[in-house]
Amino acid sequence: MKTPESRTWLKLFWLFLKVNTLSTSGPASIGLLYKEAIVETMTESEFIEAVGFSNVLPGSEALKLAMFVGYSAGGMSGMSAALLGSILPPTLLMLAAVSMLEKVQGKIWLTNFIDGMTPAVAMLMLMIGWKIFRNDITKAIKKRTVLIAALSLAALLLNIPSPFVLIGAGILGVVLLR
Repeated sequence: MKTPESRTWLKLFWLFLKVNTLSTSGPASIGLLYKEAIVETMTESEFIEAVGFSNVLPGSEALKLAMFVGYSAGGMSGMSAALLGSILPPTLLMLAAVSMLEKVQGKIWLTNFIDGMTPAVAMLMLMIGWKIFRNDITKAIKKRTVLIAALSLAALLLNIPSPFVLIGAGILGVVLLR
């Protein structure tokens, strides 16, 4: 005989399994979860609080909402059931993708495909950069633009790790753009 607790866990597991099978994360998962969670596990105000809280924290919205909704509905066990339901679909998809890639690994057509994509992706990035630069070039190039470009080039040539470059750029932006 199933206890009320185990029914709650099963509902949470099934709820998040459905939501994360049909959408990965973000607004689509929030919409699906809203439709299901309000009826099954929580009030609308609790759900709005959960979404607001999950937007403040880093990481996947689907996982944060699974933890919040699961804990609200069933404590630690409910949270575990909701998380398991959330991670199962992407995990199975990744395992399927890896097994398929292992079968085609080393195939000449795959190597050629990737070799063909690499310059296309690089060109797309250059085109986007050019569009941004072209739109900005109509304005006068300011000293700070030249300074940031020079420092970026220096960071590239000196092989400075990306996190340091980003933190430095943020600090420089605060100082120069106030």
